Amino acid sequence: MVYTIVVHLYAKDDAAAIKKLQNKLIEASQVYSKDKETVSWFVMQDHQDPRAFTIVERYEQESSQKYHLENPYWKTFDPYVLPLLEKPMDLRRFNELDTSKEVKVE
Repeated sequence: MVYTIVVHLYAKDDAAAIKKLQNKLIEASQVYSKDKETVSWFVMQDHQDPRAFTIVERYEQESSQKYHLENPYWKTFDPYVLPLLEKPMDLRRFNELDTSKEVKVE
């Protein structure tokens, strides 16, 4: 079962902060996508509000996060990103549902 973390970030109302956050998230995706047991690590920017970003991290299982947290890049992420945000990150954790078997809804 895939373990997923969804993080919503909201940048300060400053064009430079938005661009810095955008670039850091792209860089982070390029780094973290290579981590062992990482299924995918996507970053997105809202199509109407350029200050709103979302990260979707997908791991083979919950314990797979350890490789992500052990990556030396992790120590650079929060110190760089947090000063660019207007409000704290909204982090949510999920277990993806198994959709491989047919289901009949009554």
